[in-house]
Amino acid sequence: MAFGTLDGDDDEVMSAINMTPLIDVMLVLLIIFIITIPIIHHAVKIDLPRATNQPNETTPQHVNISIDAQGKVFWNQQEVDANTLDQRIAEAAQRQPLPVLHLRADREVRYERVAQVMAAAQHGGLDKIGFITEPKR
Repeated sequence: MAFGTLDGDDDEVMSAINMTPLIDVMLVLLIIFIITIPIIHHAVKIDLPRATNQPNETTPQHVNISIDAQGKVFWNQQEVDANTLDQRIAEAAQRQPLPVLHLRADREVRYERVAQVMAAAQHGGLDKIGFITEPKR
């Protein structure tokens, strides 16, 4: 820091800080850090064993339930009554992973019948229900 006089006048003191040495020190430190950081690499060289693995992806099975126009219920293309449907839903709910229920309903079937099958599935423990439709032509 330099304190000096302005225009040779001894009465006034210059109170400005000389920034040049501070900037020089900062630039030197910056250069030192730029050079030394890539050199400092703390890695332990280890020869790791090689192994291959396959992920165990278990896809859940699906159960097809179809309802025709007369309201008859089919479990995987086999006609079932209400009691048999409840039993098969309970058996399917015990499997791991939990199967997905694919529900196909005829266009002419009453919604009440579809709602009854959905309620039986939910009550039995099958929460994942997918509705199967045909694409528009």
